[in-house]
Order: sequence, then structure tokens, then C-alpha cells
Amino acid sequence: MSKYTYTIGRRKTASAQVRIYPGKGKSMINGKPAADYITRKDLFDTVYSPLKLCKQKDECYFEVQVLGSGEKGQAEAIRLGLARGLAQNSEEHKTLLKEAWLLTRDARKVERKKPGLHKARKSIQWSKR
Repeated sequence: MSKYTYTIGRRKTASAQVRIYPGKGKSMINGKPAADYITRKDLFDTVYSPLKLCKQKDECYFEVQVLGSGEKGQAEAIRLGLARGLAQNSEEHKTLLKEAWLLTRDARKVERKKPGLHKARKSIQWSKR
């Protein structure tokens, strides 16, 4: 294996370990080709947005191990990992990605359920009489 850049991306409960390799190769997610793992077109665009922005789609490929959350959370975790890796490799990529807000970690998570409530904030129906 050649030299690679290693980063971690997180979103909701998803955690993605990303390795970016220079040169041509097949991008893999959890041992499957990226096109097979990500079936939704909008999420495919989400994952590849840092590479398209930096014009690196044909210059590098990646391998990802991602766990937790759902399809969207995993896609956004991979996006953050890829953006961090590209920013590590080049200072001009870092400024491009920062302007596009791709280096910002989205810290929003599901709020826990509280005792006495139906959900995190939904209360029982109030009855006047």
C-alpha cells in the first residue's frame, strides 16, 4: 500500500475512518465500492462534494470504515473525513473547504427522552376539565 492521509469524520452517532490515497484507484466504503454502498444520488453528491470542490475526484481515491447512525449520518461523516484529509494535504484546499463550511463538525445529536414525557419534549395532552 502507498502512503495515505488518515482522518476521522463524525456526524450524529456515525463515525467514519477515512484513508485518502494519491493516484487512481477504486473508492471503497466498508469493503464495497462507493457507488454500491451509497444508493441515493443526493448522498452520493454529499460524499463527493469535498473532492469535487477541490478538483481531486480523479487525482485520489479513498477507503472508509464507517459505523453507526443511518445513511445520511454516515454520508455526512464521510464527507467531513474527506474534507479534513484534503485540508491536511494542502493549504489552498483548506481555505476552499473552510469557505464552503465543509470543515465544520455538525454537533447536533438526538436529544434524550425525559421521564414523565412521551418523547424528548412532547408532553402529555393537557385537559382543562
